[in-house]
Amino acid sequence: MKALRIIDTDDGPRGRLDEIEQSALTEGNVIIKARYSSLNYKDALAITGAGKIARQRPLNAGIDVAGVVESSDDDRFACGDEVLVTGWLLSETRDGGLAEYVRVPADCVTRLPAGLTLWESMALGTAGFTAAMAIKRMRDNFQRPEQGPILVTGAAGGVGNFAIEMLAQAGFAPIAVTRRVEAQGEWLSELGATDVIAPETLDLGGRPMGSESYGGAIDALGGSVLADMLGQIVQFGNVAAIGLAASPKLDTMVLPFILRGVSLLGINSVECPSQWRAAIWSDLAAELKPAHLDQIAAQTIGLDQVHDVCDAIIAGEHAGRTVVEIAR
Repeated sequence: MKALRIIDTDDGPRGRLDEIEQSALTEGNVIIKARYSSLNYKDALAITGAGKIARQRPLNAGIDVAGVVESSDDDRFACGDEVLVTGWLLSETRDGGLAEYVRVPADCVTRLPAGLTLWESMALGTAGFTAAMAIKRMRDNFQRPEQGPILVTGAAGGVGNFAIEMLAQAGFAPIAVTRRVEAQGEWLSELGATDVIAPETLDLGGRPMGSESYGGAIDALGGSVLADMLGQIVQFGNVAAIGLAASPKLDTMVLPFILRGVSLLGINSVECPSQWRAAIWSDLAAELKPAHLDQIAAQTIGLDQVHDVCDAIIAGEHAGRTVVEIAR
């Protein structure tokens, strides 16, 4: 079977298209014949060696996969079932989805919900799931449209695109935050952004709090941008932290939390509980399914093209989503 495998080289971990035996796959009781995977920033880090994602090597790359059950020792799944897996330590400690077959424990597998095709599930992938999980957690914590607009940082990326359109479809007013205002502004507005601003617009100049300007936020950056946002959220608003593209550090004060009741919600889509996953994927197949899904995921490639796209992602020259077709 073909697999894009993370191996150790003299230059560090790198991805290499290889042939391996199915018996070499990491342990599990469900074998999936992969149809599609997708490319995320995390995949690009692993494949290019820009980040040490695979904690053991060799290991197949790919944090997402969708396909058909080939065999199962678990009563929940039968041969021929259409299923998907996102996160669950794929490409970290388990062989991932950029391979012709994937073997995982049944607890990691989600049945494809009605309303989504296998391709659509990977067009969404971890990016769409993460955006939907952030929105779910905010709504579960009483976030309402009337509290004000929702900031979305990293808006030009896959998670950002999805978050903007999903928020707009759910009745919120998203504000896109990106350094690519001129290049991406028109597109982000088409997705539903009510405004497109640069991160510098949020700078509080070192003050712990500013005016209550925004209802909440979905943040992919961390660092000073996240700290500045927290000081501008309305009373009892929510900020969902989904990434650390700018910095893993957060230098802030407790004032927004205790004086305004702002909540900082951590979004761990990798190990999201199974019962949450089913509910979130059901939302993604219905009310949160992006109307522009085909345009956000405008590129479908083969395994042999993955390296080039990953290089573009690391260089900051990639927008939207890329689906990888493993087999027809």
